[in-house]
Amino acid sequence: MRERALRNASATRPRKFALTPTVTVYVALAVLLVVGSVLVALDGGVLLDQGGILNILTRSTVLGLVAVGQTIVIITGSLDLSVAYLVGLSSLVAAETMAGSGTMIVPGVLLALAVAAVVGLVNGLVITVLKANAFIATLGVALVLRGYLEHNYTGPAGSVPRSFQHLGYDRIGPIPVAALLMLLIAAGAWWYLRRTRGGYHMYAVGGDVDVARLSGVRTGRTIVTAHVLCAVMAGLAGVFLASRLGSGAPYVGTDAGYDLESIAAVVLGGAALAGGRGGVVGTIGGVLILATLDTVFDDLAVDPFFKDVVRGIVLIVAVALYARRQSSRRST
Repeated sequence: MRERALRNASATRPRKFALTPTVTVYVALAVLLVVGSVLVALDGGVLLDQGGILNILTRSTVLGLVAVGQTIVIITGSLDLSVAYLVGLSSLVAAETMAGSGTMIVPGVLLALAVAAVVGLVNGLVITVLKANAFIATLGVALVLRGYLEHNYTGPAGSVPRSFQHLGYDRIGPIPVAALLMLLIAAGAWWYLRRTRGGYHMYAVGGDVDVARLSGVRTGRTIVTAHVLCAVMAGLAGVFLASRLGSGAPYVGTDAGYDLESIAAVVLGGAALAGGRGGVVGTIGGVLILATLDTVFDDLAVDPFFKDVVRGIVLIVAVALYARRQSSRRST
């Protein structure tokens, strides 16, 4: 009787608000929007007008797609440094296959995603079969892709039909259609990670690969699946950029630094590079923070060097705060 009363009392006791990494990143985003709006207003502009919102969301679309894929592999304790070159390759495959023909839109998109999936499969197999470190394996694949692009392309190639460019430019009010599609894909990734057996296995592998293996998880298949999904996300980003640019561009991914940018967004969202912790919701918050920073810097005409300094400081502070919170929890 006494135990039942204690359980009822604990059930009715109000829960304390937990400042999780996901909550923290969105609080930081809100603070950034307020501070950025003030700074831009002092400079005579408006940050959150229709043009500013459109700029932030457009910047978030490509990085969001790549970062969602990067989240999946980082959760398994891996990472992918080949995504930047893969974005460029996918844009070229899509644009050259379409060759300006509306009837080739679907084959162009499917072929670009198939090529991306093959690259992801190679990454996963090199890591699981050859037992190569993920950093070295994906860097090696990135160098192979770089060599292919440098040998075969000197600039933009291919063309997409005008009808396909609606994907890159159409919007509903201030919200780009592509940004809505990115959020829909992110929601699908969240569902996969949080509601399916495959997603549970990815968290288990990232938490402790040996324990996961002893528990019956096919760790190799899980890691390969994560890399294929990550590569397909990068392929989608390349297809979107082809619709924006009207053609394929070999270095569109590396010029924007989507490899390191995507990892930064995932870390800002509260994921652990060691694996086993993180999520898509936090990653989208990290993407929005980076996109907002870029927009504020552009509005203020900030020197590019100072941009990188600030972004680096933000990333270091975020990682330090998450690490300190984690160590304090272990001590208690």
